[in-house]
Amino acid sequence: MIPTIYTKPSCASSRKAKKWFKDHGVDFTERNILKHPISIQEIKDILRITDNGVEDVISYRSNRYQELQIDLENLSFETVLQLIQKNPTLLRLPIVSADGKLQIGFNQEEIRKFLPKETRRKNLYNAQKFGIAFEY
Repeated sequence: MIPTIYTKPSCASSRKAKKWFKDHGVDFTERNILKHPISIQEIKDILRITDNGVEDVISYRSNRYQELQIDLENLSFETVLQLIQKNPTLLRLPIVSADGKLQIGFNQEEIRKFLPKETRRKNLYNAQKFGIAFEY
């Protein structure tokens, strides 16, 4: 399955993730959350595969979070979903999702999981065969 990358243009980490996918020849679908708002169902789908739920996807340092001065722990789940949908800049980006795999933020080590399995096997085999450290 082709990864979906939820981005916004001003996000440097989003640009890094897109560049990494392009540099490694991995097709992806980009979703600019400002032009094409994220749906409640998409938010639920993302939250379903996080380790810590809402805590993982919210950018507590974002200007919007600071402006809203909200206490997420005292809000209902449905209210939090609606809040995220109406204020997509609350999300920590990029969010990369495919085949039940999820990455929030850009991490060069973890993003390799989105390489096709055959590519990862081939790279590992070549690294072992030639005794070299292989960087993705």
